[in-house]
Amino acid sequence: MITMLTLDDGGMVQQIWSLQHMAYPIEAKLIGFSEIPPLMDTFDTIRSSGETFYGYMDEEGELLGAIAVEPGADQVTISRMMVHPGHFRKGIAAALIQHVLDTYKETPLFVVATGTRNSPAVALYEKFGFVRDHAFEVAPGVELTEFHLKSDRYRG
Repeated sequence: MITMLTLDDGGMVQQIWSLQHMAYPIEAKLIGFSEIPPLMDTFDTIRSSGETFYGYMDEEGELLGAIAVEPGADQVTISRMMVHPGHFRKGIAAALIQHVLDTYKETPLFVVATGTRNSPAVALYEKFGFVRDHAFEVAPGVELTEFHLKSDRYRG
């Protein structure tokens, strides 16, 4: 089940923080950079992020995956995507992306960035029709690629 997560709930913020610290080390290894921002987050930085979080919960209420977005009038930026490593390749990330696309279907543009060398994430975004817009270096030898999806293409 996918639901909006409240950052007013300390227990939920703790679950998000824990999930990040299980999922993002894998991306860090893939892209060769251990200082990715989600790994620097604290309880307080998550709580005050201003992002809107949606979570994929199991029947017992455990957070198995989460996506965070920064919605605006002209675009929605997917700012975080994480799945519990014990639940990779079960469709959780795809379900979360689909939920965001459906929730914000009137928004003209969706934007996401991921490590250029994070081939599983790149493949997932491309599967949904995101196209590479540009790449940029965030640290020596570490490149992110920004992907765009125009909603008219998504509705297409």
